[in-house]
Amino acid sequence: MPLPLPRRRALALAAALAGAAVLSAPAAAAAAPSGKTLTVATTGSVDSLSPFLAQRALPTDIHRLMYDFLTNYDAADDHAIGGLAGSWTTSADKLTWTFTVRDGVKWSDGQPVTADDVAWTYNLMMTNTNAATANGTFVANFAKVTATGNQLVITLKQPQSTMLALDVPIVPKHIWAAHVADIGKFNNDAQFPVVGDGPFILTGYQKDQYLTLDANPNYWRGKPGFDHLVFKFYKDADAEVEALKKGEVDFVSGLTPAQYESLKGQSDIVTNDAPSKRFYALAINPGATTTTGQAFGNGSPALRNQKFRQALLYAVDTKTLVAKTLGGYGVAGAGYIPPAFATYHWSPDPSTAYTYNPDKANQLLDTAGFKKGSNGMRTMPDGKPLTLRLLGETNRPDDTQNAAFVSDYLKAVGIATTTSVVDQGKLSDTETAGTFDLGFDSWQVNPDPDYVLSLRKCDGRPSKPGGTLNGDDFICDQNYDALYAKQISEYDPATRASDVKQMEQALYTDAYINVLYYPDVLEAYRSDVIGSWEKQPQPNGVYWGQDGYWSFWSAKPAAASASSSKSSSSSSDTGLIAGIVIAVVVVVGGGGLVLARRRRTASAEERE
Repeated sequence: MPLPLPRRRALALAAALAGAAVLSAPAAAAAAPSGKTLTVATTGSVDSLSPFLAQRALPTDIHRLMYDFLTNYDAADDHAIGGLAGSWTTSADKLTWTFTVRDGVKWSDGQPVTADDVAWTYNLMMTNTNAATANGTFVANFAKVTATGNQLVITLKQPQSTMLALDVPIVPKHIWAAHVADIGKFNNDAQFPVVGDGPFILTGYQKDQYLTLDANPNYWRGKPGFDHLVFKFYKDADAEVEALKKGEVDFVSGLTPAQYESLKGQSDIVTNDAPSKRFYALAINPGATTTTGQAFGNGSPALRNQKFRQALLYAVDTKTLVAKTLGGYGVAGAGYIPPAFATYHWSPDPSTAYTYNPDKANQLLDTAGFKKGSNGMRTMPDGKPLTLRLLGETNRPDDTQNAAFVSDYLKAVGIATTTSVVDQGKLSDTETAGTFDLGFDSWQVNPDPDYVLSLRKCDGRPSKPGGTLNGDDFICDQNYDALYAKQISEYDPATRASDVKQMEQALYTDAYINVLYYPDVLEAYRSDVIGSWEKQPQPNGVYWGQDGYWSFWSAKPAAASASSSKSSSSSSDTGLIAGIVIAVVVVVGGGGLVLARRRRTASAEERE
């Protein structure tokens, strides 16, 4: 069955910028284009700008701006609405879906967007392994895709409840057909402007420096409010916050509690505290295996013991983590789907919940044969030393703080740990090699939870040792897979929600992943620059990390922004690069959003 990828997992890599986090312009910068420019500062990274290959949060978010998807999510409440397709029908057995592509939509080079472009995109992913790298799981259940006129017909092998959540960027056949031979290596980052049909057109990219986009004046939903959009790479979130205070940037997301508090009450700065669509967890590696069952890596055999895993959950005080790491801006975790998605969120009965209980943890460990030595530390049942390796990521502030807390909690029940907080590249290499035991993890969930559910399936494991790992551990539970197959084929909303909750309960009971908390999204923006823009969902949602492009597409400059003090004081006014003037700057901080790997999805993410 398919595993529709949403925003990708948001593993964000800090940009390789030395010293100051602001890019300066060359002395001989060319004249800037006219119009309003909105600049987004990010600590994220780009693995590829090809929608067939990109899995990190930043590029998958960029693709939402560059290319239309078949359907979209409403800004008000996340329900499915038309995207490139204006309408759709299904057969009685729900195995044939017919989408009507909008008339009059054009690619940015003037060529018409057709149903054949959609069919070509899907068919390439269905038949080319490299083209399926990022989004191939969306089409794994497709038996046939054809186009006649403006009608796209998708025939399914089995019912698929996610047909209105196909988060696949549609590309122009007349451009991409020339790259089929090298689709696995073509990163879409050498020739600009890049032909697209979304609200913005990609006009430039320099690794770890900037991404530039121009508003699409012919976008079918209407031209964006800003003429130019620049993603500017920053060293870290602290630098972004300082830039916001100085008026050099105008929006910050992914703030830490301390950063958020420092901005409250500041003149011309509005803060936003929104319920999160993501969870933050401690993933447990039960032993790396391939899809054929071949073992590799060197994960601790202790983690194959269910009582040992359950003891780990009892040993960690999640409420204290919310209080100390999040400053109270969040909710202690339990079920796999965040409470923001009430339809699918599951919470355990208090009598069976892994509430902080070190005595219970000690009891389980004793029963499982992990005995304490004279120094108070436990050994394996065979008497060998027991030490778990805890893995985190440098650009996610929570990891460093929580590593100290978790290490102390585990030490209190006799489990020794070593901690490695590394950059995104090293973390990814370590995970795919299976050479870790515990790893901090964060995924952003889409309105349809299918993707994050799919991460824990048996076929999410790599096909060969060290190969692509869809998730972040190596879980394989046939009962879970059976529940997954049931929910993906279920069209009745209430029945499907019940199936999803059973999956969450299974993950919780087996203790393969410990959802530590659901962090709030903390954001701030300059009201003297950004006049208005849309949250998702409304009225209490987020500006960044949306399931769509609503914030950037809808953003309107404040009436006085053209005459603000930024025009005379900000170093970015002289130009980020040749041909770019900074009129408005937006920051995406706190590690960027979801490598769904990100998500990818995660985008992310989407994973963080």
